[in-house]
Parts: sequence; C-alpha cells; structure tokens
Amino acid sequence: MRAVIQRVKRASVEVEENTIGKIGYGLLILLGIEAEDTDEDFEYIYKKTTNLRIFDDENGVMNLSIKDINGEILVVSQFTLYGDVRKGNRPSYVRAAKFDSGINFYNKFIEKLKEDSIKVESGKYGADMDVEFLNHGPVTILLDSRKEF
Repeated sequence: MRAVIQRVKRASVEVEENTIGKIGYGLLILLGIEAEDTDEDFEYIYKKTTNLRIFDDENGVMNLSIKDINGEILVVSQFTLYGDVRKGNRPSYVRAAKFDSGINFYNKFIEKLKEDSIKVESGKYGADMDVEFLNHGPVTILLDSRKEF
C-alpha cells in the first residue's frame, strides 16, 4: 500500500463537476492499493498516516499529528501510485489492486478514521476525479508499506 500525504490548508474532490468531499486544515491522502496488500500493509499505512508529526507546535516545530490538532482528512484513491515506467514511457498498472480488493481496503481506511473520531471526507473509488488543494508548507510525505522508498 502506498500513500502520498500532503499537509493542506484546504482540499476538495469533484466527480462530474459536483463536489463530493471538502476539508479545511489537515491532510490530503492519495491512497494506492496493491494487489498483494494484506492487513499488515493496511495497519502500517494507517498508523503512519495518523501518527505523522507534521503539524507545527507552539514553537513552530513539526511535532504534532492530525489527532493532536483535531484536523481533517480527505482520502482519494489513486491506483496510479503503482504506475511502473521502468520500461518504456507508458505506465504499467499490473501491481495495482483489482476493483473489489482495492475498494475494500479503501473503505476500511475511511471507516477506521471515523472510528478514531477523525473528521474524514473522501473521493469516489474508481471514478474520474478532480482534486484541488492548497499544500501548506509545502509538506508532502511518501509512504510505502513494503518500504520500497
């Protein structure tokens, strides 16, 4: 499982020109799910995401997590995080999860955020979406449950 985590002042996602998710200060999470992902991959990404200390404390030091600041999260599925361009120029997505497996992990991620009382909005899994955001910092963190980078 992979995630691109962006600290944002605001973010929104549209499907067919309709806003379906919108947040203020918090995190935009682009979530990519691999065909071979397990519950261990899920737990790694979930814990890292919700415990990342990338928000400033009273001294201006990145020392607080999304939970510490009561921030918001927008989760958007992004299978292209598994695009492989090592051969040629057209990405191969063979490592990306198939729809049924991917949507299960995606929904599980959103539900767990809700269970942990984190305000969460989301995109529509498998849809063509437009994502708009204002990256604050900028702060962008890359996560990979297999630690490939």
